[in-house]
Amino acid sequence: MAKTTKGQSWMQRHLNDPFVKKAQQQGWRSRASFKLIDLQQKDRLFQKGMRVLDLGASPGGWSQVVAKAVAPSGQVIALDKLMMAPIAGVTFIQGDFFDQSVIAELTLQMKQQPLDWLISDMSPNLSGIIAVDQVRIMALAEEVLTCLTYLKQGGGFLVKLFQGSGFEAYIKQLRACFQQVLIRKPAASRGASRELYVLARGYYNE
Repeated sequence: MAKTTKGQSWMQRHLNDPFVKKAQQQGWRSRASFKLIDLQQKDRLFQKGMRVLDLGASPGGWSQVVAKAVAPSGQVIALDKLMMAPIAGVTFIQGDFFDQSVIAELTLQMKQQPLDWLISDMSPNLSGIIAVDQVRIMALAEEVLTCLTYLKQGGGFLVKLFQGSGFEAYIKQLRACFQQVLIRKPAASRGASRELYVLARGYYNE
């Protein structure tokens, strides 16, 4: 019974969330869109003509935002294991980015042109146990780093992390290959959440 009550409480908070309501009213696929909109307004991440890879993109809230920002001449490639309904201006690839078939399709879609941005709002299935969830999200974030090879020199990187074990070590890794590394907490990120977004610019792989 307690578990059911907790689930109902979460659902009630979700339905009453102003960003959930705004997303429904404005046609965004998730409240996460407002996190990226906030970052775009403050840090001017994306410009017309840019090429962007959105990892763990489903249901597509971030891809929607980026597609509008880089249109009409830019390219957005969204990748996820889960299915995602089509979005105008977005090429979707379903699968694991470690699978050879997915890598081949991604390489084909990129047309030998490096990316301006690599972004990821991925989160693991949360257990509610902080130590376990921390390990899971850091493992995901480490996997995302393997895709840095697709970035052009000077490119940008945006990833979600949780504050906790491994966070500072991850930041140190980024500072070794980016000229600037910033920490952001968008307004749409729930205050009680440990999530932060790491924004890195000026990629170099020398």
